[in-house]
Order: sequence, then C-alpha cells, then structure tokens
Amino acid sequence: MLRFIKKNIFIYFQVGRSSTRTFSVNRMLFSEEKYLEIKEDNGVRIHYICKVKTLILNHPESRNSLSLKMLKSLLMNIKKDEDSKDLRSIVIKSGLERVFSAGHNLKELTGNNEKLHKEIFETCSELMRTITQSPVPIIVAVDGIATAAGCQLVTACDIAICTEQSSFATPGANLGIFCSTPGFSISGKEAYEAGLVSKVVQNDKFEEEIEKITTSINMKSRSIIHVGKTFLYEQLDLDMSTAYFLGTEKMINSLKMKDAQEGIKSFIEKRKPIWSHDYEKN
Repeated sequence: MLRFIKKNIFIYFQVGRSSTRTFSVNRMLFSEEKYLEIKEDNGVRIHYICKVKTLILNHPESRNSLSLKMLKSLLMNIKKDEDSKDLRSIVIKSGLERVFSAGHNLKELTGNNEKLHKEIFETCSELMRTITQSPVPIIVAVDGIATAAGCQLVTACDIAICTEQSSFATPGANLGIFCSTPGFSISGKEAYEAGLVSKVVQNDKFEEEIEKITTSINMKSRSIIHVGKTFLYEQLDLDMSTAYFLGTEKMINSLKMKDAQEGIKSFIEKRKPIWSHDYEKN
C-alpha cells in the first residue's frame, strides 16, 4: 500500500509481435533549448521536446503488451540522457485508444523456457527500479485499461494520472499466474481513492493535465527535484523517528546547495530564480 500512497505525496511535493523496427528520426530545431525528436523502437515511440521526453507505447497488435523487446526499449530510453540538464521529466503514455498496456506478452511465457522467462522478469524488475532511481520525475498518463505488468508500470512511476474511463487490474491468478487476488478491475476513481493514481481527469483535459505537470517541473531546479525524489523513496520504509531525523539532515544539507540559496534569494527579491540545475554548494 505504501507504493500506492506515495503517488499523492509526490504530486503535492512537486506540484505481441515485437519484431525489431527500423529507427526513423526527424528533428526540427526551434531554438537552442527546444527541439523535437521522434524515434520508434520496438513498439515505443519517443518524443523529446521542451525538456520533456515522452515514451509512447505503440503496439496495437498486442494491445501494448510489455514484450521483452518493449521492456528493454523502455529501460534504455529512460536511462538515455538521464544526466543531461536539458531533461527535466519523462512521460509514459499510450498511442492506442482506451488501452494503456495489457501486461506481459503471454506468448513469451508459454513453454518451459526458463532462460527467457528469467530474462523477462529480471528486465521488468530492473525497469521498475530504474524508474524509481531516475533523477527526474517520471509521469505515467493512463487513458484506458492498465492490467497486470501494465498496472505494475503505473505503480512504479512517480506521478500517475488517468482519465475517467481508465481501469486497472492485476488478474494474473485468473490465468494461473502468480499474482495478487482476486484480480477484480477497479475504475479510475477507485484507483484514486486507493492512492494508485495522483489525479483523475476528464478525457478532454488529459493532454492539458500532462502539460500542466511537465511545465511546472520545467520551472524548478532539476537538482533540487532530484534530491526530493531520492529522499522520498529512502524514507518510505523507515520508522517515523528515523525518517524525521534523516529528513532534517537532508534539509540542512540541501540548503547548502547553490540552487536552494538562489531560490530563497529570488523569492525575497521578488524575481524569477536563475537555476544552475547542478549540485554545487555555496
């Protein structure tokens, strides 16, 4: 349940066939700071514009099932550019109507291929850990069904939003696969009440909400956001006294950072801050 509850904490802190596809790249320069990059890799379409990388699940034949190739593509593209100051957030969404992801590709789980099965689940686990460890916030935007590993992907992200028509389930037990039970589907509203998602929006406000969140993140110091995200996960499993003690130490140390002092100074001087986005201390 802690994995669910942290969704709302963070957003208020930071107000089938998977054949290899040929890369196609188009880049249009708008300015020194803005560019559009479009790629497609194993069922994942990558957009990179205005400091936001968007990973779009786009494999209609399998309803965006998380094949091994798609898992590896997500993993690679989340790690790519992670140390660049130009990258401020990552969005994961679907290119299909009413489907986010149907979960693992079940065709890959048939038979007794232990080596393949081990690689699939180890890659999946690495992907979930990488999302948590990424220095930038990762936002998942769901418009439709998110089941099994697709639902797991939602829970791994830092901020989750969904439309009113979305639904979530972990129905593995219905198929004889080890998973939580009883596997009932829950609505977007129920997911919000359980803490699985941060916000439920009307269908026509979906893209607007994504832009609102990413624009807000863009306006903040990348390094300060990273410090906050890191400590959020560090303290989840601590007892309250230890969490407060370490939180105090973290706050004191972060105040030594150049961007922390710049933010405070700009507020006092009633001007916009000029962020360095690095970890330099005064």
